[in-house]
Amino acid sequence: MRHGKHRFLLGCTKEHREALMANLASALLRHEKIETTLAKAKALRPFVEKIITMAKKAYLVEDPAQKLHYRRLAIARIKDEDAVAILFNDRASEFIRRNGGYSRIYKLMPRMGDAAKMAIIELVLGEDIGYAKSKKRNAAKARKSTPSKKSKQQQKTVPDAVGAETATTPDQSGPEPATID
Repeated sequence: MRHGKHRFLLGCTKEHREALMANLASALLRHEKIETTLAKAKALRPFVEKIITMAKKAYLVEDPAQKLHYRRLAIARIKDEDAVAILFNDRASEFIRRNGGYSRIYKLMPRMGDAAKMAIIELVLGEDIGYAKSKKRNAAKARKSTPSKKSKQQQKTVPDAVGAETATTPDQSGPEPATID
């Protein structure tokens, strides 16, 4: 069976694809953000995240021989010693608090010449918290946590026979929606 055999072929040979990924990864590590086609960006994401994981491991390990080993593995894949030096020396400490997800892809409008789908791929730093949760999801959870109709009817009290006003029901409006400042 061929489960788990998916590769981004990109319509080129293996050697060309390896050189393409090395050049794109080098540019991404140097500039933190590049614009390319969507297919290339999707292919670049796992490639560059594995290299960033190597840089994290090298940053955390104490043995200098092991640090050199991780650096040589990265150079073997990227083939640009300056880009690897930037990653291992300067940027590795920024990714320590982040467990994966070191890159983000934004889709853009199609390219004018050939209508190719375009995208921006950028590095995400450890301090980036990502996107805020949607209000719809929070509201759906709040509705599930409110009591059912049957229990609401049981909470209401019957008015006194003397003509007193009806008793009030407990506040069932649920939690207030979160506000974004």
